[in-house]
Amino acid sequence: MSKSAIFKRQPPRAGAISWQLAQTFWVGGLWLLHFVMLPALEKIGLAPLLIETIGATLNPLLVGFAAFCALLQVAVLMQAEGVRSLWRDMRGQLLLAVLGMALAYFAVREWQPDAARWLLFNYLVLALCGVLLVLQPLPGQRAGR
Repeated sequence: MSKSAIFKRQPPRAGAISWQLAQTFWVGGLWLLHFVMLPALEKIGLAPLLIETIGATLNPLLVGFAAFCALLQVAVLMQAEGVRSLWRDMRGQLLLAVLGMALAYFAVREWQPDAARWLLFNYLVLALCGVLLVLQPLPGQRAGR
């Protein structure tokens, strides 16, 4: 009697689990707010100024949370693949881009608070980097698995 392929899999490591959990929260949160919650609030008839206020309050919170989760993912990636993976690996490059865009978001928000289009651009680049990061394999795994 042979074992099935299920038994040949190794149990998930804590780093891979924390990677997936952090990624789910920050990428899902960014997309959920911008493409689900705010349009739904608009559709149910809330005042546009109220929707804008809700977005202006929640956007920085989600960007800060995304930066925190990206730092956690950087730590997991460095532990699994080494420090050089930050520059040589697509996952590391995307995480560095996320951290850079989050830093730029808060810098622009502090010094140019009326630059709404730039803040929206930063937010959407964060969301796009998150989706591209979701498509990458977990740290410690190869793309062919």
